[in-house]
Amino acid sequence: MKVKKNDTVVVITGKDVKKTGKVLTALPKLNKVVVEGVNVQEKNRKARSAQETSQKVKQEGPIDASNVLVICPVCGKATRVGYVIVDGKKVRACKKCGASLDVKVEKKEPAKKTTAKKTTKKVAEGEVAEAPKKTRTKKAETAETVEEVKEVKKTSRKKAVKEEKTENAEA
Repeated sequence: MKVKKNDTVVVITGKDVKKTGKVLTALPKLNKVVVEGVNVQEKNRKARSAQETSQKVKQEGPIDASNVLVICPVCGKATRVGYVIVDGKKVRACKKCGASLDVKVEKKEPAKKTTAKKTTKKVAEGEVAEAPKKTRTKKAETAETVEEVKEVKKTSRKKAVKEEKTENAEA
């Protein structure tokens, strides 16, 4: 499905023509989306206890995904969605200006557990055993910013994968 959650869309057919809103949920198996302020339905909610009162509740209903067009965040026009391969990944793109529709979200890496040995103190002898140092590459130690360190880690991972593939091919 070409429409995803948090996309801004415009309705092109139906009773809510030309209304715009943010996609609250996407239902790909049904090919439907729920857009805020579009296809608003009233439901009667029954009181579940003596303290509550019965009331009419307004909520958005799903509409077919083919009835909406994604609004490009760069050019601001309603557009069809195309796909472009960037760095080996399939990315949604605007058909009018070619800009990416996928918002880049930085994933937070989980904290790694360290298995460093505890330092032991020998009070009688006056010696202190040091904890093992973390191993880092020389390039990572000389990097000044976090982005540079991440780039060094990515390149070292790629080299390790290539070496592993060549070993498997030889065997």
